Amino acid sequence: MANSYTQIYIHLIFAVQSRASIIKESFRIDTEQYISKIITRRNSKTISIYCNPDHIHILVGLNPSNTVSDLVRDIKSGSSKWINQEKLVVGRFAWQEGYGAFTYSKSQLDSVCKYILNQPMHHRNVKFKDEYISFLNKYNIDYDEKYLFDW
Repeated sequence: MANSYTQIYIHLIFAVQSRASIIKESFRIDTEQYISKIITRRNSKTISIYCNPDHIHILVGLNPSNTVSDLVRDIKSGSSKWINQEKLVVGRFAWQEGYGAFTYSKSQLDSVCKYILNQPMHHRNVKFKDEYISFLNKYNIDYDEKYLFDW
């Protein structure tokens, strides 16, 4: 019987609505764990994750039965609902529309994981806007700045 074998690694990046810095350290790890559970329920694997106060980086081993857009939709809707139910922020929590998704090979995973887990240090020197645009440029992705995140 034939089987399918895949190796699909996706680095996801998306931002909090209005780029509000509202993901606090007090619930960051719980949020990362909740998001990881969503990814696991979708038969994919969280390899590395870090919630910055205003945006998130996730490295996922993607199950080929998932689409990137469906996985991101489920992560955003599920985590927003959970954050709001738990009343972790003042007001209503939501993620912005859109996301970045960048692919990597297995040989690159270690450096991508280190990059994601080093986010607090990284963002002492680099603004999220500059970071995100550098990803788009690095991967030669054509973009119109008016359709990027709210900065």
